Amino acid sequence: MRQARIKGEGLSYYHCVSRIVDRRFIFGDAEKEHFVALMRKLEGFLGLRVVTYVVMCNHFHLLIEEPDEETRAGLDRETLLKRMPIIYDANAVRTLHEMLERADRSGSDRMEEQILAPYRERMGDVSVFMKELKQRFSQWYNRRNQRTGTLWETRFTSVLVEGDEKALMTVAAYIDLNPIRAGMVEKVEDYRWCGYASAVGGNQWARIGLGRILRNSPQVCGEDFEKDWEATGRAYRLWLYHEGEVREIADSESPVKKARHGFSREGVEAENEKGGKLSLPQVIRHRVRYLTDGAVFGSAAFVDRVFERYRSQFGEKRKSGARRMKEADWEGLYVLRDLQRDVIG
Repeated sequence: MRQARIKGEGLSYYHCVSRIVDRRFIFGDAEKEHFVALMRKLEGFLGLRVVTYVVMCNHFHLLIEEPDEETRAGLDRETLLKRMPIIYDANAVRTLHEMLERADRSGSDRMEEQILAPYRERMGDVSVFMKELKQRFSQWYNRRNQRTGTLWETRFTSVLVEGDEKALMTVAAYIDLNPIRAGMVEKVEDYRWCGYASAVGGNQWARIGLGRILRNSPQVCGEDFEKDWEATGRAYRLWLYHEGEVREIADSESPVKKARHGFSREGVEAENEKGGKLSLPQVIRHRVRYLTDGAVFGSAAFVDRVFERYRSQFGEKRKSGARRMKEADWEGLYVLRDLQRDVIG
């Protein structure tokens, strides 16, 4: 039995992950390019925001901002007609025009409302976005490769992320550091299919997305934080490359500098046996199940508030929501689901 997805209230953030069936490596350059292009089209049409992302060879991660109910319900005919060509062909756009014109001739506001209602229900919804993204990519990929059947392993997983800077920066960095953890590149900006590299390359969607993280940061001043890439990029890069310790180190036996891809499993276990804990910057260099399976991620107060809304899904013996994470110093961050095995890989 599938557990109901945990949803936020108002403006909300989700870390979403989905994998290819049998974890096959089907994402080549062309597939990654098409996936990102499709992602951006759906983002524009549905009116939500991809904060950052990464497309790997057999899975993808997205950090998504879902607008509040008032914003989602504000879809009018002019906005819909403007968005339609982003994702629909000319025939679909023309059909919508004709339907709205008939509503105008009838003089019935109710008729127009009936036309707009199905679109309003889809707008700004993370579940709709993920469903359409996966379906549309599957259709494209199957046609291209003359195959049939399911392409994705399961439904997507999601973690509700608190909207403060610390929680968002942690999850965003975890996503953008995926290619580093996999040893695919030595610098994040060298992997073009992630949010940070796209922003460095000048993509405005990517820059605005990362700006959402820092909107309340003293490092990014003024109301145009989404457009101030110089400030946003500098702050985020310091987090990735300094706090995240993605840096070059000198080898005592060679003048050639090498990239530190991360700590080995043995190294992590050795530190744990000694009673030491990884720092937050160190731990996000690993695969961390808390960030994909922890259900809710943020401060203790935030996790407890979400738990109170979903209390009926948990047993009577459980009195609180926030659960401490193991094997690292998480600096005041908690999860809802208390994972027991393989929390750091």
